[in-house]
Amino acid sequence: MDVSNLIRMANRIGEFFVSIPDREEALEGIALHIQKFWDPRMRLRLLDALSDEQQAQQLLPLVRESLQLHDQQLRPKP
Repeated sequence: MDVSNLIRMANRIGEFFVSIPDREEALEGIALHIQKFWDPRMRLRLLDALSDEQQAQQLLPLVRESLQLHDQQLRPKP
């Protein structure tokens, strides 16, 4: 899947969770949703986008923070 589509999808998830007043709950909710419903290859591709400045800037700040905070949780297990 194209990384642009993954970024768009992650931002849509973030748009939902941005309305939650508890920031920690929102960060955890984003990561949990991606972990539960995204294929491991999709998660890895999105996490790899964080290392590209241009792609990382396309992510909503809340989504970017969630991915960074929960990086190990989102990585596929060997």
